[in-house]
Amino acid sequence: MTEETGPGTDKGKETRLFLFLVICLFPLLSVAIVGGYGFIVWMYQLMVGPPGPPS
Repeated sequence: MTEETGPGTDKGKETRLFLFLVICLFPLLSVAIVGGYGFIVWMYQLMVGPPGPPS
C-alpha cells in the first residue's frame, strides 16, 4: 500500500484545517482574549476603585 500525497489529499487537509480554524479556534481565542481583558480590568478596579473623579 502506498500513501498518496497528491494535490487532492493536501487540499482536503487544508480545507479541514481552515474549517477548524474558522469554526473552532478563532472564536474560542477571541472569547478568551476579551474575557481575559475584562477579568484584568475587573481585578484592577477591585484593587484601585472605579474610574472617575476623586471623591
